[in-house]
Amino acid sequence: MAVNLDKEAYYRRIKRLYSNWKKGEDEFGKVDAIVVSVGVDEEIVYAKSTAIQTWLFGYELTDTIMVFCDTKIIFLASKKKVDFLKQVAMTKGNENANGVPPITLLTREKNESNKANFDKMIEAIRGSKEGKTVGIFSKDKFPGDYMKSWNDTITAEGLEKVDISAVVAYAMAVKEDGELSLMKKAAAITSEVYSKFFKERVMEIVDADEKVRHSKLAESVEKAIEEKKYLGGADPSTVEMCYPPIIQSGGNYSLKFSVVSDKNHMHFGAITCAMGIRYKSYCSNLVRTLMVDPPQEMQDNYNFLLQVEEELLKHLKHGVKISEAYNAVQEYVKKEKSDLVAKLTKNLGFAMGIEFREGSLVVNSKNQYKLKKGMVLSVSLGFADLVNKDGKKDEQKKYALFIGDTIQINEVRSTVPHERVSSVENDDEDDDEEDGDDAEELLGKGARSAALLADRTRNEMTAEEKRRAHQKELANHLNEEAKRRLTERQGDQQIQKARKSNVSYKNVSQMPREKDIREMKIFIDKKYETVVMPVFGIATPFHIATIKNISMSVEGDYTYLRINFYVPGSSLGRQEGNIFPNPDATFVKEIQRKSSNLKTPGDPSVPSTNLQNAFRIIKEVQKRYKTREAEEKEKEGIVKQDSLVINLNRSNPKLKDLYIRPNIAQKRMQGSVEAHTNGFRFTSVRGDKVDILYNNIKHAIFQPCDGEMIIVLHFHLKNAIMFGKRRHTDVQFYTEVGEITTDLGKHQHMHDRDDLYAEQMEREMRHKLKSAFKNFIEKVETLTKEELEFEVPFRDLGFQGAPYRSTCLLQPTSGSLVNTTEWPPFVVTLDEVELVHFERVQFHLKNFDVVIVYKDYNKKVTMINAVPVNSLDPIKEWLNSCDIKYTEGVQSLNWTKIMKTIVDDPEGFFEQGGWSFLDPEGEGSGAEEDSESEMEDETFNPSADDEEEEQEEDSDEDYSSDTEDSSKIIFFYICTVRWRHCGPVARFPFNLKMLETK
Repeated sequence: MAVNLDKEAYYRRIKRLYSNWKKGEDEFGKVDAIVVSVGVDEEIVYAKSTAIQTWLFGYELTDTIMVFCDTKIIFLASKKKVDFLKQVAMTKGNENANGVPPITLLTREKNESNKANFDKMIEAIRGSKEGKTVGIFSKDKFPGDYMKSWNDTITAEGLEKVDISAVVAYAMAVKEDGELSLMKKAAAITSEVYSKFFKERVMEIVDADEKVRHSKLAESVEKAIEEKKYLGGADPSTVEMCYPPIIQSGGNYSLKFSVVSDKNHMHFGAITCAMGIRYKSYCSNLVRTLMVDPPQEMQDNYNFLLQVEEELLKHLKHGVKISEAYNAVQEYVKKEKSDLVAKLTKNLGFAMGIEFREGSLVVNSKNQYKLKKGMVLSVSLGFADLVNKDGKKDEQKKYALFIGDTIQINEVRSTVPHERVSSVENDDEDDDEEDGDDAEELLGKGARSAALLADRTRNEMTAEEKRRAHQKELANHLNEEAKRRLTERQGDQQIQKARKSNVSYKNVSQMPREKDIREMKIFIDKKYETVVMPVFGIATPFHIATIKNISMSVEGDYTYLRINFYVPGSSLGRQEGNIFPNPDATFVKEIQRKSSNLKTPGDPSVPSTNLQNAFRIIKEVQKRYKTREAEEKEKEGIVKQDSLVINLNRSNPKLKDLYIRPNIAQKRMQGSVEAHTNGFRFTSVRGDKVDILYNNIKHAIFQPCDGEMIIVLHFHLKNAIMFGKRRHTDVQFYTEVGEITTDLGKHQHMHDRDDLYAEQMEREMRHKLKSAFKNFIEKVETLTKEELEFEVPFRDLGFQGAPYRSTCLLQPTSGSLVNTTEWPPFVVTLDEVELVHFERVQFHLKNFDVVIVYKDYNKKVTMINAVPVNSLDPIKEWLNSCDIKYTEGVQSLNWTKIMKTIVDDPEGFFEQGGWSFLDPEGEGSGAEEDSESEMEDETFNPSADDEEEEQEEDSDEDYSSDTEDSSKIIFFYICTVRWRHCGPVARFPFNLKMLETK
């Protein structure tokens, strides 16, 4: 084992242990030997057995037994651990080892009995003093056959066991200078995480009026210690939480360190936070209370609590009994505010070190141990079950105050090893600010539930300036991150989809032997979806997939049938590829056949009958083929889901009488949604089933019925699912408030026509619906252990816009921008957004457009039209809080060409400044307006060559032989449409002379 052991520290500490043992005080005087056995148990975080190992050796040694006898020490461990312990076993030439009993190292046998080694240790115990009693740590019980066989051996020998946990803890409680340094570092890290992460996060939550669960906030604190910026230069591998952070608010408080943060949303009242960080095995602790808009009585009680802590620190000094310090605080509270004595916490702290909480050194009225210089305590005191007379809601009526620090015991007065986080006060409270150690975090609630922070009053920077500064930082980061992302993806270019190759007949034997073929007529083989027609006197098959369009016309005595085929250069449709398997081959572009409409004597039918039948049948086969292809295309990219695991428990979370969107059938049907082990199942009244698995849900959104006529559970999926013969990435379950209100009010309406009663009934129904849905959501989140968390839209941050054809209310959630009340729904994941650009932002316009650009540049940008201009600043504020870069301009841009330019040459795009061309404050913003518009015209307006190509493609797409005038009209329509989309500043790229020549 290539690990060094601090031998000097071991010798010092083993001497201290033996010195206390030889004094014979308390339980030490009752034992003849000390036994420390450590097994393997991942669930045990703190144990006296592992603590003494860490104290002596600096490491935990699992499956190791230590026996401390009067004149010798025996270690039984595996071979690698024995090699590690040899560093202290060999004492020759080391003066510090004088007076330390010699060490005997025994190597553990591979079998679990180890009888020979156990016999040697029992013999040593028998030879130590009287050999009748052994000191153990009674609470430490490790599983496993190895530990069981050793404990059975001690019991079989009839040795009396004495718990020495308290006396050993007292011996270890006084810290050396090295230990104090580690604990100061741990306390400093705790203070950094609290002040730079937790406090700032709470301020953001209060500012934005976010709904955040205590448990989620606690998890974010645990993740914060993985970031070096909060660790003060410490190695993250040496830092861990002493316990999960405890965050409480909203009337539910338990001022203990054994509780966990609940799943309730944080309430903006009195917020208590307890967190402790462990650095290189040594613990620290910090407790704070943050108050939002506190009434005067709450502030007075808090200031008094600070005075109580100050009184406690005065009495916590060397030589004082712990109980005396506790009683002094009790007397002080009785004297100053007797009504708060019953509210004070029963314990005021505990000793701390390698173990977070030393149960034998708790600051209470019964503890007779004396404090010694060098001890480190976590003092934590508070008032519970306090009543807020100004509280109107249940969560406001009760509150608690809780504070705590890590302190060091000195000769005169205890000190706080870390700098106390300074308070948040008003500017005119200079005296209070000077007493930073006695102050606390105080958040006041402003006009919009914003936190009243001291640094805001001291800093004259406006919100707009802060926003611009933050946007500038985001712009710098945006281009670097985008360039890096595109560079990584360059090697994984998307392969263009090749046209599907369809073979009519694999061999000649499959060719039909029909009469029409022999007579050189057109024959349609429905089985193989093939048109067989004569070409130069040879029956030639053409698969239906090769036919682009077909037309039939009658001119005079003849019927004409014209068939156009797909060839390289023709359009295959927007969603299809344009690559042929063998593009160098010779292709037939069109075939035209002519047949007479005149019946000759002796013929059973008119010759043109064959063309008419062929036209009809080809249309039928083509329709059937395209329908099948469309269905297959719907199934493309469908990721096969796991099977739903049905939970047969009748108490499963369930909602009844809901509709599903999109509809399963033509008419909407009611059904029920039930949560099972790994997903939801919707069952309609006629038995249709739709399964949605939890692991396939990207966003779960709950849209309450506040201000809406429906209440919705919406699921935006990671991978599309199939039902109703189509693929869907959005599924929602809803019920209409108006329908339910009407149904419930049918009988009452005959007797009571009072409108007020009807409104009251509707309010009650809305409340019942919300309660039912919220109860369902809470049960689902509990069932999934919060792996699935529902997002609730922030209606106050919503704005009107038209992402599709109609205007709707778009509302942000914690991770998306959504509208779920209209169909189709609108869901944008914020993590996928690269930047947001505002178009047509001008003073004389009432509306502007929002363009959302995604990190995946191959994905089409999202347009939100007709957003009211008074929503611009709120949207900017929201985007800035989400760390999303935004830009604005007065023109509408051709985003299709912009994105194509970026994808084709990403390096060139970022070499020219990247997205800075959108920023009015970016490079080149001082250029002349005319030259800027000319550049934009050159960049975004289509060229004449492009128009010619597009016109040719359009003419290929549509077969009909129109007149020259009609072609001019069509072309003019195309030009005007394109001009309109170029924006108000772009110039018209065509002229009438050019139009006439076309």
